[in-house]
Amino acid sequence: MSRPWGTNHAIRNTQYDIRNTIYKKMLEQFEKIGKDALAGLKKITDLVSLEDFRIKYLARKGQITRMLSRIGEFPSEQKPRAGQLANKIKKDVTEAFEQLKRTLLQSHKQTTELVDVTLPGIPVNIGKTHVITQTINELLDIFGRMGFAVAYGPVVEDEWHNFAALNMGPEHPARDPFDAFYIDDNMLLRSHTSPVQIRVMERKKPPIRVVAPGRVYRPDTVDATHMYMFYQLEALVVDEGISMVDMKTAIEQFIHTFFGPGTKWRFRPSFFPFTEPSGEVDLLLADKSGKESWVEMGGCGMVDPNVFDAVGIDSEKYTGWAFGFGVERLAMRKYGITDIRLFFENDLRFLSQF
Repeated sequence: MSRPWGTNHAIRNTQYDIRNTIYKKMLEQFEKIGKDALAGLKKITDLVSLEDFRIKYLARKGQITRMLSRIGEFPSEQKPRAGQLANKIKKDVTEAFEQLKRTLLQSHKQTTELVDVTLPGIPVNIGKTHVITQTINELLDIFGRMGFAVAYGPVVEDEWHNFAALNMGPEHPARDPFDAFYIDDNMLLRSHTSPVQIRVMERKKPPIRVVAPGRVYRPDTVDATHMYMFYQLEALVVDEGISMVDMKTAIEQFIHTFFGPGTKWRFRPSFFPFTEPSGEVDLLLADKSGKESWVEMGGCGMVDPNVFDAVGIDSEKYTGWAFGFGVERLAMRKYGITDIRLFFENDLRFLSQF
């Protein structure tokens, strides 16, 4: 018994839709093969990988060759479209392949012709850590072994941290615009690293034991011993029962470690608004002729109670000491450098010595 005409028509439509869906997916597969092949070519940088690509896509059993063989599976009305697409993909991939092959062959030829493996190699100039950075790293290592943590602070400071909290009132000469790089009425480039001590004491209560390295700025006239930008290293210790003996012991250990166990040094009375009593540290060093003289290295002293009061630390319970040394000055004394400007001129003849 035959099916009704309408049923046969519906079946034929369904079969037609299925075939169209299959052929559409086949065309999408063709397009994907082409895109993958062109994307793969862009990643190839050597002839070995290029040959692997040829085998995968363009050889007798490659994906593009198999793609061309599938055109016969399409119905006659769709074969032209499938053939055009497949041939275009093959053409594009083949041209890109040949272009890349010529480029890699030319590069390989030039390399082969220019490189003689029997000749000595070309020396490579290996960069070195700057002598200032070397010095800072050595200082941090010394104080790290002495139990000091490292603290950092902003280069752009406000007047309170840079001056007021350090017992330097409005009338202090260091606050004069001729002695500091002001940005506006309240902000300036820090003139020392002591503000880092204030910031540490603001957020941390005793016991405190830190060193603070960093750049500082002062409008000094540039000469052999002065720059408008240089590096300092500050140290701060705060706890109960801290005395000048503790400070002297720490400084002596530092000097003998950094300069050598036989280095002679001394305290000299001085004045700083943020320490009381205050002192200067001098080293007995010899110049190139062998003549010895006392050379100033930096300042130190017991933390002034007014500084503790400014950061909310009980000055009746706690005492502390601090010192600040110029990093360039330490490096100059250790390595016999006579001009501070050499550190910043980027002369490789100088920098390569360290």
